Amino acid sequence: MERAELNRPMRRGWTTGTCAAAASRAAYQALLTGTFPDPVPVLLPGGSRPTFALATSKHGQDFAHASVVKDAGDDPDVTHGALIVSTVRRASPGSGVIFRAGEGVGTVTRPGLPLPPGEPAINPVPRAIIRTAIAEVAAQYGGSGDAIVELSIPGGDRIAERTLNGRLGIVGGLSILGTTGVVVPYSCSAWIHSIHRGIDVARAAGLDHVAGTTGATSEAAIARLDGLPEQALIDMGDFVGGMLKYLRHHPVPRVTVAGGMAKMTKLGQGLLDLHSRRGEVDLRWLSQTATDMGGNIELTARITQSNSAMEAFSHASAAAIDLPAGVALSAWRTAAQALGGAMRLEVVIFDRSGQLLARTGFHWSLDRPWSDRPWSGRKRR
Repeated sequence: MERAELNRPMRRGWTTGTCAAAASRAAYQALLTGTFPDPVPVLLPGGSRPTFALATSKHGQDFAHASVVKDAGDDPDVTHGALIVSTVRRASPGSGVIFRAGEGVGTVTRPGLPLPPGEPAINPVPRAIIRTAIAEVAAQYGGSGDAIVELSIPGGDRIAERTLNGRLGIVGGLSILGTTGVVVPYSCSAWIHSIHRGIDVARAAGLDHVAGTTGATSEAAIARLDGLPEQALIDMGDFVGGMLKYLRHHPVPRVTVAGGMAKMTKLGQGLLDLHSRRGEVDLRWLSQTATDMGGNIELTARITQSNSAMEAFSHASAAAIDLPAGVALSAWRTAAQALGGAMRLEVVIFDRSGQLLARTGFHWSLDRPWSDRPWSGRKRR
């Protein structure tokens, strides 16, 4: 059973934006005809037209509302199973589709996002999908297409506490997201979207330094070390490549990549996705790095037989080899290649308690020759 489960194809899901469009289409059609379609078709940007079953529906004197349960497929999405509700009312002629945030849907409060402050956190592509759905129903049943669409997610304010919305300046609940309308399993597209929006917010605030971190410990440590404000801290998690590639086209003068021993070792090995499923710490690579820094054959053997990066670092320290510095340098090379552009880049490594182990300092990301010089000061004194 377990083996069959692991071998089955990963199931795709639907974004909050797609679910909101299905609910909005059903509610608007009921507003015009008195009848809710079920299932409900939705035209997505790629041309596909999936259908959705309604979870609830209600027709009032001047409104109709419908809801769809969010199905994220096999993606670990915090909104999986959430109820996406659309309440639709008629709007004055010529007003088009007006969007409002209901319970559990956030409001934008900071510049730098795709929507200006004060707008409901309903992103541009979901808005476009909803407008298309409303227009199709209007054409079919003789409506004007002028509608007030209020989206809500019961409990969305609590779910939002598990997202990066607060840091992005989205208050009161979740965002209605989606670019293709489809959730690809384990793409973690929502996380990468938050990374991109975090960079946008930092740039809009005029910050000249952002720090991408792999977790809470490295985030707190780099904020303390450099005195960085919250808006400068990018929770990149495992997606260092996603952050750096976005910065390549949306530059910030100084970029720090900070993390713990294992994650930065993987970056040094050349990995840009630091999740365990993408690759493990290569102890042979660590032992070779220690050898290049002057380590002897006994140290190489101890590192190769270590159970973790932490143990390997400990063996190197006992042999007076500054292995964290070597890993940081290799990690800088990997990051610089992904970053490109004319930015100053540094890599910082912390231990599990947040103590500084290594720091490359800032160097121009295009100036790789500095990192190719022979090792000097190889051993700790």
